[in-house]
Amino acid sequence: MKSYFSPQTCILSAGKSLCCKMRNTRHTLFVIGLLWSSVRAEITISSLKAAAVAWEGEVTCHKWDCECAFRQLGCCCASKDLQEADDQISSRLMSLSSRLSNLADNVLEDIGGLQVSFTATMSPRTSCFGPFNNNFSIPYDDVILNQGHGYNPALGVFTAPRAALYSFSFSVYSKVETGEKLSFKAQLMRDGEAVVSTWEDNREDPEDSSTQTVLLSLDQGSQVYVQLLIGRRLCGDGAGLNSFSGSLIYPLHSKNY
Repeated sequence: MKSYFSPQTCILSAGKSLCCKMRNTRHTLFVIGLLWSSVRAEITISSLKAAAVAWEGEVTCHKWDCECAFRQLGCCCASKDLQEADDQISSRLMSLSSRLSNLADNVLEDIGGLQVSFTATMSPRTSCFGPFNNNFSIPYDDVILNQGHGYNPALGVFTAPRAALYSFSFSVYSKVETGEKLSFKAQLMRDGEAVVSTWEDNREDPEDSSTQTVLLSLDQGSQVYVQLLIGRRLCGDGAGLNSFSGSLIYPLHSKNY
């Protein structure tokens, strides 16, 4: 079978072949260029690493140690500063812990100092208490409660262990024979001065009782007690009915009440 190729067809075939060769050549050159760029980049990085490791002068690169950055991770000039900061934080935490511990102790001490209260009554008697030629402190000698140990049953006197606002209450009871005069008067004293009082003076009622309650601001060492006035008396079996009590409400830190 014969074939026929015109001159024009030959020229076209030759052109296509040449174009393909040129395209392949460009691709090859492009790939070679990429490989060379990669090699150059690797050579540059290696050179930088070698230069950094070989450098003997001072390295100032914003807290990062360029020399050892190529050798291991986490190597930096700031490690010393970070260690100092960690030591300072630890020291401050220890100091804070100590201060909190002292504060807790002080709070417990203050709470303990706030637990002040007492209640006492006159023990049973077969005879009257009084009358006396002078005002006389009533001896509430049967102690029911004495938290904080501010009350002295031998004297019937409460001594304030700290400056604070206190509440005090006292009850007075007396009973006489029919026809006798019921005569009593008692007063609450603060540092020798009468604060409140209660009394009864009649022949119509052979038995009576009375109670007074008051809030007082006291300095540390102030004394409070109940006094039976001169010429008066408490009679009858008033077991538990003649009483004296007090408690701390809240502390005071100034005399300007």
